[in-house]
Amino acid sequence: MTTKTSISTTLAAIFAATTLLAATAHAAGAQAITTQNAWVRWLPNNLPAGGYVTLVNASDKPIDLVDVSSDDYGSAMLHQTVSNGSTQKMVMVDKLTVPAHGEAKIAPGGYHVMLEEPKHKIAPGDTVHLKLTFSDGETLNTPFAVKSPSQTK
Repeated sequence: MTTKTSISTTLAAIFAATTLLAATAHAAGAQAITTQNAWVRWLPNNLPAGGYVTLVNASDKPIDLVDVSSDDYGSAMLHQTVSNGSTQKMVMVDKLTVPAHGEAKIAPGGYHVMLEEPKHKIAPGDTVHLKLTFSDGETLNTPFAVKSPSQTK
């Protein structure tokens, strides 16, 4: 093999390896979960607030929302409203599954994030941040618009 052929072969191998590495890094950096329409229903007198968001999963596998926290609130818990005949109650849940290539809505009347013990004054027009942690290790620090009850109807 000539030196010219050897250099060409080596350069081709380096180019192929670099292209593969770049594609792998891009795929690894892509987020599987994204959020849409994140908002909080504010209530006066430090009453618990409700957080709502749509979670969209672009991956081929279901991914669970497994934890919610916030630097703006002392307590953030995932709850679900459950109907039992003529009554409704809220129950804390450990996770919410976002289906592969699908979405899960955290919306009034269903799943919601119960936000208690605000760490500072929070009012309509503010933005608070919730850290959403998923079973695949991904975390999203998501801004939520704070709305008054009259803005959410």
